[in-house]
Amino acid sequence: MVGKLSKSEKKIAYDAKLCQLLDEYTQILVVAADNVGSNQLQNIRKGLRGDSVVLMGKNTMMKRSVRIHAENTGNNAFLNLIPLLVGNVGLIFTKGDLKEVSEEVAKYKVGAPARVGLVAPIDVVVPPGNTGLDPSQTSFFQVLNIPTKINKGTVEIITPVELIKKGDKVGSSEAALLAKLGIRPFSYGLIVLSAYDNGSVFSPEVLDLTEDDLLEKFAIGVSMVTSLSLALSYPTLAAAPHMFINAYKNALAIAVATEYSFPQAEKVKEFLEDPSKFAFAAAPAAAADSGAAPAAAAKEEEKKEEPAEESDDDMGFSLFD
Repeated sequence: MVGKLSKSEKKIAYDAKLCQLLDEYTQILVVAADNVGSNQLQNIRKGLRGDSVVLMGKNTMMKRSVRIHAENTGNNAFLNLIPLLVGNVGLIFTKGDLKEVSEEVAKYKVGAPARVGLVAPIDVVVPPGNTGLDPSQTSFFQVLNIPTKINKGTVEIITPVELIKKGDKVGSSEAALLAKLGIRPFSYGLIVLSAYDNGSVFSPEVLDLTEDDLLEKFAIGVSMVTSLSLALSYPTLAAAPHMFINAYKNALAIAVATEYSFPQAEKVKEFLEDPSKFAFAAAPAAAADSGAAPAAAAKEEEKKEEPAEESDDDMGFSLFD
């Protein structure tokens, strides 16, 4: 019969497991585990089984193991994990997509009652309607200033009431009332706090970014670079097209205001001398744009109405016979 491991042996085994996971996995999710029960955690482990491993432990032990392992391997990227190990946290080592793993973890939230002394993670609002409680229970509602009326022998709440605000502690009266109403306002599960990928640490909001979001942010960055370059008259790849256009506009303005001219400016001078030419030139282009779609549709109709030409095979002989 194998005896139980001593405290020091458990620490050695835990250190070896953590170091092995650090070497095997390059992606880690740091999760908060407040109010998460053992059965709930077991279900999360089962749901992530295959490409992810959940490891819980004391922060001091994890920090010590990470620090020593970074020194032994010379990989200082592991040290970026140490500032994240604050509070009741755990580590999810994964080889899968970080976004998919975080979404899978979020599925295992469990509803919980409002217990006395808990800090409310969300606002708790009691909805209006029949509570099913007899009139003798009205004292609970009176203490909490909840407007009620008696309807068909039961207590009915008239208007929605914000019973508990986010960040407030749950009192005994609020907890008793919610229990009587059968309301379980809170839900608890592992909450992703940070993501670690090959030494880089970022917030979980980054995982929700789509390609469109990235393109939009890139476009905003290019626009800012362009504006700064134009303001400083400093040429960059982003500002070069605008600089050439502005220079061309300046050259046209000089040609129009003086006797100096060049081929591209001649047409501009003609239009300025006789604006009707510009209107005449613009009219065909506008008509072409407006008539292009109907013309294309008409051609399609003609193709449909035309009888199909007979092929050589249909006539029973070939031109090459």
